[in-house]
This record gives sequence, C-alpha cells and structure tokens, in this order.
Amino acid sequence: MSQRSVEQGFRPPQQARSRESLHKVLAAAEHVLAEQGIEEFTVAAVAERAGMSVGAIYRRFVGKNQLLYAVKDQLLGQLESGVSEALRAAPPGLDGIVGAFTRALADTFARHDRIFPELLDGQRADGRERGLQALAAIQTAFVEAARPWFEEIRRTDREQAIGMLTRTVIGSCVHRAATGRYWSDGLSWEVWASEMTEMALAYLGSGEPAAVVP
Repeated sequence: MSQRSVEQGFRPPQQARSRESLHKVLAAAEHVLAEQGIEEFTVAAVAERAGMSVGAIYRRFVGKNQLLYAVKDQLLGQLESGVSEALRAAPPGLDGIVGAFTRALADTFARHDRIFPELLDGQRADGRERGLQALAAIQTAFVEAARPWFEEIRRTDREQAIGMLTRTVIGSCVHRAATGRYWSDGLSWEVWASEMTEMALAYLGSGEPAAVVP
C-alpha cells in the first residue's frame, strides 16, 4: 500500500499470511462494490463474501470508509505501476510511448470497469487527494518517458503540448469510466486506446495553430 494509506490508519501486514488475508478482504470488497454499488456496500457484506467474521475485518479497518479507501488505494497503485511498466517496455519513438500510455490506462480501467465508477461517484476529500496523487504520478511518468522523443513534436511549445496532451488523455479516461454506464460511446477500451493514440499523435504532429485575431 502507499504511504498515504498508512497515514489513513491502515495496518500494513508484515507476514505472508496476513498479506493473503488482506488480499482476500480487498478482493471481496471489490466484488461487493461491483455487484451491489456503493450505497449497499457494508463491512458485513464484505465479510460474508470473504468468508470471514465482521470482527476480523474491523481488526484491520475502522469502518467501511477506510475499507473503501483501501480498495481505491490498491486500484490506483495498480494504475501507477501498470503505466510505469508499460512505458518502460514501450517501443522507441513518440508513437510507441503514446500508444503504451493509452493502452496501460485502458487496460487498468477495463479490468475494473465496474469498480472505478462507484469509487469516483462516492469519493470523499481524502479519496480525491489520493486520486490526484495517482494522476500526477502517471502524468510525470508519461512526460519523462516521452522527453527523449520531444524532437518529434511539431508544436512550438513542446512542454506545453505534452502537458496538455497528458491531461486530456487522462481526463478522457476518467470521464469515460465515470459516465460510461449513463452515456456509453459504444467502444471497447481497446478501441478507445487506439483512437485516443491516433488523436494524440495527430495533435503532437501538427504545426502551431494560427493565432487568434482579437
């Protein structure tokens, strides 16, 4: 778990058996969240799904809000590590970096497409802070991975362009996850990643737009 999760009061397990138990609880929490939604999410429901006593869960978490934070922290950690790993393994060139970035985002959200909307809808201030921390981390990872290929960017201000692109791609991904069940675009996450990559490369490969006449 992240340092922030420790600050939230979690008790990170030290022994293999305890880590396995925590994994079981978080997997059960994900299942309950996906099947029943955040309004029906309770510690009792998670305990039943995990085959554990309610007391066993309360020995690690003080309540359902802390458990929800733990689920979100775990998913965001997977997002951060997934993006970093994809960027390290990306083919050389700006197209390889952009493609790896969009596919890594899509892969994580696709695996948890029933969980992220609930977490995004029900997040509290502490959850938003953890989310922003993750978004900042993957933005930094992408910009640094793309930096060796900045000469391929045709925009006049390359730093501004790559920053604009990163926030746009991430924003599109988060918005899609949050609104997909109400406003579907009819695409798979794989197709979304492919289309987003093409759009991103077209933007970076275009010249500086004409100045706006006042």
